[in-house]
Amino acid sequence: MPDKKAENIHASVLLGESIEFVNARGGGLFVDATLGLGGHAEAILQSADDTSVIGLDQDDEAIRIATDRLSPFGDRFKSVHANFSEIKDVLGTERPSGILADLGVSSLQLDRGTRGFSFRFDAPLDMRMNTQSQGPTAAELLETLPEVEIANIIYRYGEERASRRIAKWIVEKREAGEPIRTTRELADLVGRAVRRSPKDKIHPATRTFQALRIAVNREMEVLEKFVVDAIKSLKTEGRLAIITFHSLEDRIVKQAFQKMSGKCFCPPRFPQCMCGASKQVEILTRKPIVSGEDEMAVNPRSRSAKLRVVKKIDASS
Repeated sequence: MPDKKAENIHASVLLGESIEFVNARGGGLFVDATLGLGGHAEAILQSADDTSVIGLDQDDEAIRIATDRLSPFGDRFKSVHANFSEIKDVLGTERPSGILADLGVSSLQLDRGTRGFSFRFDAPLDMRMNTQSQGPTAAELLETLPEVEIANIIYRYGEERASRRIAKWIVEKREAGEPIRTTRELADLVGRAVRRSPKDKIHPATRTFQALRIAVNREMEVLEKFVVDAIKSLKTEGRLAIITFHSLEDRIVKQAFQKMSGKCFCPPRFPQCMCGASKQVEILTRKPIVSGEDEMAVNPRSRSAKLRVVKKIDASS
């Protein structure tokens, strides 16, 4: 049975803008590279009778819920249990008209108390989006990584200024034979380590939890590869739309789009381009599309969302 509660609380961010930019009403094959609960995929399928969607997700529970939700569309929808970085292998020789990726963590993951994504529940500190993955959990990273690496993860991916203090306390705990293994233990430690300002509107552990989730799932490592492979997989005139929620994600997408639009990032004195820039796409969003006040009022998570879109112009790549 579909999880009605999950469907009701999940709101797809920048839904109308995404569907418009990928030109879903033009029909054809589309890929929702981060299927989640299927909100974007459903909107694409509703846009035209001759659309079909392949949905990718590494979370098998999300696959189950979205597949059930989209079952009325019959064979126009197909789900694949895979990370978005595997898009090239999933598609093979198929050339979609549009690819969409929403990089935000889904409400399904945040609201599953057993998954370890949220400090609102006391649970094992897991954070793997793919529960079948053999990769380390967040608890295992905190139990094995050197203090400096833990601090670097929290600072780079969470932009947390107290990262060194947090890492120091985590290592002190494990050296005392009390490693951090649950969400509550980590949230309590961070809450003591971070000096809150009266102006702070978020929980002091928010940035640390975000950083560990990104590290556990190697989200930044696979993002640029996904951009390159997605553009190569598109048909000519096909569009790639990516929604980010983190400044580092947005920077990676922006620079990857610029490089594939022909902008060279080599030092000015280089005799020739060595960064691999080549004009394969046209950037359709010179500035990122952001949510309007109405959307932000009903969906606070949309406040940090940014949508960037490119159109493929080189069929030979």
